[in-house]
Amino acid sequence: MWRTPLAAHACPQRTSAQPSCTDVHYGDRRVRVREDDAYRAATMYYLQDQTMEVIAKTLGVSRSTVSRLIKSAREEGVVRISVRQPSGSGTDVGHRLSATFGIKTHVVPVREHATEVYRLEQVAMVAARLLTEWATPQMVLGIAWGTTVTAIARHLTPTPVRGSSVVQLNGAASTAAGGVTYAGDLIASFARAFDSTPYLFPVPAFFDFAETKAAMWRERSVRRVLDVQRHVDLALFGVGAVAADVPSHVYNAGYLDDAEMARLTADRVVGDVCTVFLREDGSYRDIAINARATGPSPGDLRQLARRVCVAVGEAKVPALLGALRARVATDLIIDETTARSLLDRLRGSVRP
Repeated sequence: MWRTPLAAHACPQRTSAQPSCTDVHYGDRRVRVREDDAYRAATMYYLQDQTMEVIAKTLGVSRSTVSRLIKSAREEGVVRISVRQPSGSGTDVGHRLSATFGIKTHVVPVREHATEVYRLEQVAMVAARLLTEWATPQMVLGIAWGTTVTAIARHLTPTPVRGSSVVQLNGAASTAAGGVTYAGDLIASFARAFDSTPYLFPVPAFFDFAETKAAMWRERSVRRVLDVQRHVDLALFGVGAVAADVPSHVYNAGYLDDAEMARLTADRVVGDVCTVFLREDGSYRDIAINARATGPSPGDLRQLARRVCVAVGEAKVPALLGALRARVATDLIIDETTARSLLDRLRGSVRP
């Protein structure tokens, strides 16, 4: 259950003879910032609890410049926010979800009546910070593309992780959408943030025939990526919903035709995880299209040590409930409004 930051750490100052500079976008302007000044400003602000006015006088700059320096320090990874969840703390809703599904729940408080888009950005910001904390040397990070994970990528700060790799978990190509570019850009964002080796998965989101998928899975180039996927230490994914205020990419970007959507409805599908479809009761094995899907099944995901599911929006609650019943996650990052809706639906449902 999310709490306010307990500490802010300024990373070690550069020791090169000439101060390094970086460009920072501030409104419509691009400002040249000296990284040693950003370090000094961040140290005074976060560790010495100095006001912006005092920092401005010390550095001989304006308060607006101090604000830009601190913003730069956060964006460039000079400052990293550490969050510790005290034992026994947190909201009741988070405890109940954790106890019900055997997971660790991180509930993000968001102001009442906030839009779903706003809630998504707040949850994505928290998820990005937690992901940075969980990153370890030599780790393999698995990424499933989607609207939620794309939002998380926007909030990543550069944090080199020695010997790390980032692998795409599900294919993205389709006949109607530029999914390969979209997924490739997303994987590149995570790889840049963690200075990781990227592994792309250039196959369709769904094959036309299960036999084609079986043949491709025998190709050495594909088997190489599948092997990296099997060694994922932390998988990051969202939950797609057939109907959501913030549209799930798989349902609005041309991956499925009308006949396929109708079949999903007939099969009582409520959403997907890694483009593998499931019902609210957590079942998925007998859904025909899953034989053609290229993402890891819930059974495959359960073989991985840490599986982080990020979800926002009441429309995703049936799909999220199905995902949790399928035991796809070890960690859930969720806003408080959606978490309460999930508990309400859980109370009112009877599992078959």
